[in-house]
Amino acid sequence: MSKGVRLSEKWYNRALWMVAIIFAWFLTGLGKNIIGDLPRVEASYTTEHFVDHRKIDPLRSELKVLARQHQTLIDQLEQVNLQLIIRQKDYQAARATFDNWVSTRDVTDQVDDLVGRTRTLDTLKKLERDAEKAIEDIQQKQTDISQHEAQLLAQVNILEDIARQRYDEAYEDQAIRVFLYRLLLTLPLLAAAAWLFAHKRKSQYWPFVWGFILFALLAFFVELVPYLPDYGGYVRYIVGILLTVVGGKYAIAALQNYLEQQKLAESQPEFKRREKLAYDTALARLAKNVCPGCERNVDLKNESNDFCTHCGICLHNYCSACQSRKNAFAKFCHKCGAVA
Repeated sequence: MSKGVRLSEKWYNRALWMVAIIFAWFLTGLGKNIIGDLPRVEASYTTEHFVDHRKIDPLRSELKVLARQHQTLIDQLEQVNLQLIIRQKDYQAARATFDNWVSTRDVTDQVDDLVGRTRTLDTLKKLERDAEKAIEDIQQKQTDISQHEAQLLAQVNILEDIARQRYDEAYEDQAIRVFLYRLLLTLPLLAAAAWLFAHKRKSQYWPFVWGFILFALLAFFVELVPYLPDYGGYVRYIVGILLTVVGGKYAIAALQNYLEQQKLAESQPEFKRREKLAYDTALARLAKNVCPGCERNVDLKNESNDFCTHCGICLHNYCSACQSRKNAFAKFCHKCGAVA
């Protein structure tokens, strides 16, 4: 059974819903940009904003000086290592020459020659030892610098840890303020959406009403809820409880009001009840095998059921022109077209 809604009317309704969705989409885009720019009202902080520069700057400057000294020592150590390698090779070559000379000399060789060659080896050995001593001195300086750097770094780390703690506290306070900005922006939207839902959702401008309602819901649940602070879970559940209580109370009151209206309607004569029923509403309910008067299930396929067994309203009657059984709410006879 047809619901009695015109085909063009269906497409118009769909087009209007599309208008509502597009309107909500544009409003959501605008709201997203506004809410996204809210953090800009607050200054951007880093850890450096909370460091005690009077204490940490001299330490950092001294660390830079030590770093340069450390690099200089590394360069010097490379040079001294090369000198040590050269002197070790010179000594080894001279030693090999001396050993060869000793093994081949005869008794006629002068003692002075032996003394001179020995003195040359001693001189080369001393040069090698001097290079080793220079390396040890450089390594000792590197150790002293490394220990001093470690002490300075420990002091710098303490100051930076204090700065990070202050930064975390400031960041949390800033996050709360930004959340409150968003909350002050979205709560009026929710209030306006609730008022429009209660009073204007069935007006001729309902596409814009529903578009604004969708925008307000998206602004709250998409743009606000993700930015809740750490205790946001409490806020979320408290708001959920309040909304559930308010919505449940409204639903209970609406149900009681509906039941009272139904009892009052069923106590009235049939012709008054039929006058209050809208044509499209009656056809839509009949299409669902529901009585238009009391909204209880009825067996419309049974041709003997001309009246509702629950409230007594007439569901089918007979055409005065052709006596065909027809829908009691139809405006014309489906068999002959006569006016009902």
